Amino acid sequence: MTVRAVGLLAASVLLLDRLTKMLLLEYLPRGGYVEVIPGFFSLVHVRNTGAAFGLLAHDGWTWRSVLLSVVAAAAVLGMGWLVSKVPVERRAYRASLAAIMGGALGNLWDRIVHGAVLDFADFYLGAWHWPAFNVADSAISVGVVVLLWCTWREPAA
Repeated sequence: MTVRAVGLLAASVLLLDRLTKMLLLEYLPRGGYVEVIPGFFSLVHVRNTGAAFGLLAHDGWTWRSVLLSVVAAAAVLGMGWLVSKVPVERRAYRASLAAIMGGALGNLWDRIVHGAVLDFADFYLGAWHWPAFNVADSAISVGVVVLLWCTWREPAA
């Protein structure tokens, strides 16, 4: 996977994330809720001021958003550097880095523009809810799983 392909995949993740969040902002008011599959899946409009799964969201620390934005920007730069070090032939490894970069950029955009990450996918069974998430979160999660799989299957020389 070429550097251009990595950039296109990361940009595609960012674009899909932005599109879904623009639709969220247009059609579902903050705090809104639409049940899609009763007892299993709803669309919600929530804002996560914390890190993954809402960690640090309620600590009242003023600099939290700045710190999380700096961490996201550093992660994107780190993934970009790593892409330059990974052989072109390791397509899945490079694709995983692109997915992580695109997702990190999507959530970074939210932090800069909205001061929080916009989440909308709410999966649940009964009273048990998985924390709401978005396309960027999904891309990061899938990217990390693929990255770990690649690292386990094809250790660096």
